[in-house]
Amino acid sequence: MTESKTILGIDPGTRILGFGVVSVIGKKPKLKELGVINLKKEESHFLVLQRILLEVSKLLRKYKPDVMAIEAPFYGKNPQTMLKLGRAQGAAIAAGLLKDIPIYEYAPTSVKLAVTGKGSASKEQVSAMVQSILSFNCDVKYLDATDAVAIALCHHYTQSSIAGKSASVDVLLSLSPSSVKKGSATSMRVGKGGLENIKSSGHKASWNDYVKSNPGRTIRSVKSTKK
Repeated sequence: MTESKTILGIDPGTRILGFGVVSVIGKKPKLKELGVINLKKEESHFLVLQRILLEVSKLLRKYKPDVMAIEAPFYGKNPQTMLKLGRAQGAAIAAGLLKDIPIYEYAPTSVKLAVTGKGSASKEQVSAMVQSILSFNCDVKYLDATDAVAIALCHHYTQSSIAGKSASVDVLLSLSPSSVKKGSATSMRVGKGGLENIKSSGHKASWNDYVKSNPGRTIRSVKSTKK
């Protein structure tokens, strides 16, 4: 019987929270759902945190994922912004912990590297690659949602690498065989046993090569949602 699992990817934010649900049957990932939760109308930061906890809990009940993969807050110049993003991430993590679901944390650069082969890729580039890998079309207003899908894919590729084979490398080889190089990435797992560092193999690839190999894809430059 083919093994299957469901991954819930979360891109935490204080204004927009993105989520993506990816099912993996055997070694093939497939998109089940993606979307965003608009938090802009909440009257206070604490109500934002409450909403995140409630909404993520609903997603967990609806899709019953085997694991949650969440992006770590990026380092910025504004300490208050960092603090609020950390709290938003914490609220989402709390929802997973209450359901006793294993949680994995990935740095933004690790997610971009795993999906596009470029650690400095833009939201638009991540979105384009995710849509190409999973064969779906998505409006540019859902960049936070495709980020969340990328986080779920990053987890899938990382675990595949730990198991002895990197699915992400296979995908990128099919897009640009000459551009793939081995690298490294680190993720963090939160579960019953506490916090555990996991090292895995990664790769680097050329975004220009991807664009050349996909001449029909148009990447629009848009103003992405700020967190």
